[in-house]
Amino acid sequence: MLMQNAQTISLNRPVNPLRRWTASDSKRTTAGSLESMGVPVSYARNEEIFGEGEPADYVYQVVSGAARTYKVLNDGRRQISAFYLPGEVFGLGVGDLHNCSAEAIGKSTMLVIKRNALIALADTDHKIAHLLWTLTAQELRRVQEHMLLLIRSAQERVACFLLEMADRMAEADVIDLPMSRQDIADYLGLTIETISRTLTQLETAAAISVPTCRRIVLVNRKALKRLHA
Repeated sequence: MLMQNAQTISLNRPVNPLRRWTASDSKRTTAGSLESMGVPVSYARNEEIFGEGEPADYVYQVVSGAARTYKVLNDGRRQISAFYLPGEVFGLGVGDLHNCSAEAIGKSTMLVIKRNALIALADTDHKIAHLLWTLTAQELRRVQEHMLLLIRSAQERVACFLLEMADRMAEADVIDLPMSRQDIADYLGLTIETISRTLTQLETAAAISVPTCRRIVLVNRKALKRLHA
């Protein structure tokens, strides 16, 4: 499905916390290395990027749109493990097979990079090696933080999620979420009804306002951070 007539896409986008893996001067060099190795591929809304158990032959960087990784549990429920936003990298895993599935949340473009070529480059380019090490460490930290999040109350989970999205999207007060409330529920281990009720509670408490189902305004960050602590 790789585009035959792919054109080069610039990856110099606003920095978010997940990409604090190099200093600003070397970041451009590393991004250029990834860009030269990758092919931009377009995905439609809800289109599968890779499936659980498939060969992990490629690494992906979000150019536009967003992606989610998930597993389908034995009882048929979906558990979303992560969301990936523009500039963020996913598909790096231990082993030769993917341990989860990935989909484009909306119409998206991903830079698709051959995994073995990236690993080979890391043998000779210390910046790429540092990038891979840092991304792997960040992914492990993300998994650990997500596990801890799932033992919190509904209000704490939603508050943490909103603050995380605001941070990663480099937004001050207004967040335009690419994912649905069902996606958020499947990520936080809650029902969609609980997500809606909790957002209403936070809005009633004047911590947030909800102009639309996808737009959240952070009215009182201190109140949200108290729940995040």
